[in-house]
Amino acid sequence: MARLPIDDHNAPLYSLGQVADMLEVQQAFLRRLDEFEVVRPRRSSGGQRRYSRADITRVQYVAELSDEGMTLIAIRRILELEQEVKALKKELEATRRLLPPADH
Repeated sequence: MARLPIDDHNAPLYSLGQVADMLEVQQAFLRRLDEFEVVRPRRSSGGQRRYSRADITRVQYVAELSDEGMTLIAIRRILELEQEVKALKKELEATRRLLPPADH
């Protein structure tokens, strides 16, 4: 049985207006997130922004950081650093698996 788009966390199913209503944020805020490359939703064939559930989760997190007074430039840097830490942790774990067990 084929997976449905609604089962895919990364499927771009939601419009800008739907996300704004869902999260109770201004549409202009969502547009600014795109402009500042903080949350980059995919585009429909007509050029409209389409958000996935993963994008919506990220917007929620960004909105929380913004409510705490952080600028979009600072938020973008935080997100970049979080991704870097995640990649480094993954690399460290892979390296640890290659090492022989340590004697205690």
